[in-house]
Amino acid sequence: MDRKKLALIHIIKKELNLSDAEYRDILRNACGVNSAKELDEGKFKKLMRYFVRSKYYRVNSHGLTLRQKLYIQSLAQKLEWLPEHLRNFTHKYYHKSDMTQLTKEEASRLIESLKNIRVHASIKDEGLR
Repeated sequence: MDRKKLALIHIIKKELNLSDAEYRDILRNACGVNSAKELDEGKFKKLMRYFVRSKYYRVNSHGLTLRQKLYIQSLAQKLEWLPEHLRNFTHKYYHKSDMTQLTKEEASRLIESLKNIRVHASIKDEGLR
């Protein structure tokens, strides 16, 4: 197991706020190992699939994933939007007071919307030059 993958596993553990006992249980149940250092490539992929599909990666009961939430925040940051701007956009177009109330499908649409806004903003910026 290379260092970058081990680091990723530990970042995920921290992001999900897993206790050491929960983390060890997941390693044992999902991959049959006691330590992330024991993972090979196949078991690493199995662990990542487990995290993505598990309740740990869900932000809400509607299916919004942590990955989607972080990606939305990243896109909004690249657009230089304040959190309030993102909240207002989410409310206006998705009728939710906060992005954490979105369904998985709504989050996917929001991601595509933000990506399109970035494209149009970059075209507009180039036209001003």
